[in-house]
Amino acid sequence: MSKRFEGQRVVITGSGRGLGFAFAARLGAEGASVILAELDAELGTRAEAELRGRGIDARFVQTDVSSEESVAAMAKVAAEGVDGIHGLVTNAGWANNVGGRLYDEIPPDAWDRMMSINVRGTWLTIRAIGPLMRPGGSVVTLGSDGIYWGAPRLLHYVTSKSAITGMTRSLARELGERMIRVNCLAPGLTVGEATKDIPRSRWDDYAERRLLKRDQVPEDLDGVVAFLLSEDSRFMTGQTLIVDGGFALN
Repeated sequence: MSKRFEGQRVVITGSGRGLGFAFAARLGAEGASVILAELDAELGTRAEAELRGRGIDARFVQTDVSSEESVAAMAKVAAEGVDGIHGLVTNAGWANNVGGRLYDEIPPDAWDRMMSINVRGTWLTIRAIGPLMRPGGSVVTLGSDGIYWGAPRLLHYVTSKSAITGMTRSLARELGERMIRVNCLAPGLTVGEATKDIPRSRWDDYAERRLLKRDQVPEDLDGVVAFLLSEDSRFMTGQTLIVDGGFALN
């Protein structure tokens, strides 16, 4: 595998498992030094050990993305030993077991938690890391294909991901003045710990309605993140890429 990220520092939130870990493994394999900003200490420690076992320069920093103080402390660690941060992937979010309720059944505290983690957390992370990024750097936010087809019984989740798509566009204009790019990746339903409790019937329905008729896995997305962080996308910003096997078409 090429080492196109050799000498580059990349921060990935929510990287103790699932998509975040897959992104860290891919970027690390291509030479990046990765900061694993993860809330769960057990997951973060295990991810760091596994990546180091593969010869990847990885460092776990326990981070609560909804806390300004926690994110600021993480950013300070992330900037150590380098002349600027090259990449950021704001993968952290709340998605586990949030579906199944109609709009008028969602408890207000669940709505507030969703916005605190997914929206506030994405903003706080970019707010802390953005000033530390090198010109030519790249930010990848995480949206969802659900905002394009209106996923039912997920109103708070879909609303939060819609906010991230809008945030991506505005940030691209603001950070573009420093030649920093901001793009959004919108995955479909993906196999992983966050989706392990979803009934098989729903997976089958998704697979049948996709143009590429199979389950989506994290490895379907890590190459897209690598592209968005690399020089191959150097003149692309403010965009959202839907990667879901052709479930939602835009």
